[in-house]
Amino acid sequence: MASNINIVLNTLTKIAFGGGCHWCTEAVFQSLLGVENVEQGFVASVNANASFSEAVIVHYNEAKIPLSVLVEIHLHTHKSTSNHSMRAKYRSAVYIFSDKQKDVVTSQLELLQFQFQNKLITQILPFESFKTSREQIQNYYYSNPEKPFCESFINPKLQILLSKFSKYTDKNKLKHLKDESRKIKHTEHQGS
Repeated sequence: MASNINIVLNTLTKIAFGGGCHWCTEAVFQSLLGVENVEQGFVASVNANASFSEAVIVHYNEAKIPLSVLVEIHLHTHKSTSNHSMRAKYRSAVYIFSDKQKDVVTSQLELLQFQFQNKLITQILPFESFKTSREQIQNYYYSNPEKPFCESFINPKLQILLSKFSKYTDKNKLKHLKDESRKIKHTEHQGS
């Protein structure tokens, strides 16, 4: 009986997120407790969204971090209200694998809209296919945390995790960030 409980608790669920560059999105989700694997690459959906767009597939343990929290984190760590000129490359989306996920994500988007001054543009799309990024750029942030791109664009997103989602953040992975830099208002640094 105990082994059956462990199997259930250790079962991973997957969901995909797109919104900003996949280096940024990958680093955000790699920094969370309960996220066991993040695949960086390009996701395609169907119909008008059948082209590939930068995204990640997140494999997570629902007993440690619920989908509702992952969605909230995603909305706060990319420009989820901005329909900018790069949206074809950086589609703001949650790619679902089931109707249950669609229900949770739909509910979260409606529930969290009040936290944003402008309307959320994040789409809920069926996952269709995935292309992995080339190996040299996978795990980009944790291989290159001192690169200017990481310091300028990824660190502010990770600081949002520390300030707003600390319960779900793996603080050991982020101990290199300076305490004073955590005070940055997250609305100023959502990046792409």
